[in-house]
Amino acid sequence: MAEKKKVPLKKNKGVMKGQTIGGGYKRPTKAGAGMSAKGVAKYRRDNPGSKLKTAVTESNPTGARAKRRKSYCARSAGQMKQFPKAAKDPNSRLRQARKRWKC
Repeated sequence: MAEKKKVPLKKNKGVMKGQTIGGGYKRPTKAGAGMSAKGVAKYRRDNPGSKLKTAVTESNPTGARAKRRKSYCARSAGQMKQFPKAAKDPNSRLRQARKRWKC
């Protein structure tokens, strides 16, 4: 039998390269962490086909936005378990982002 060639997977190295707080692409921790609208726009330009969106911050989202919030809160709750040091620090990026998403 002929051997199958293994094709190495292309890794997205540096996908977030250049996405800095100073450049306005990410929010500072005190402003709620996470990506800004400018950062999301740059990411989508650099990664065609991306469906990245900004945070759901309204009080009563409906439909798809409510589902996105619920999903984010569930995922970030797992991060709280995985990184207990960040979970204990009220000023960590994780805690501030969860606060911004109203988790």
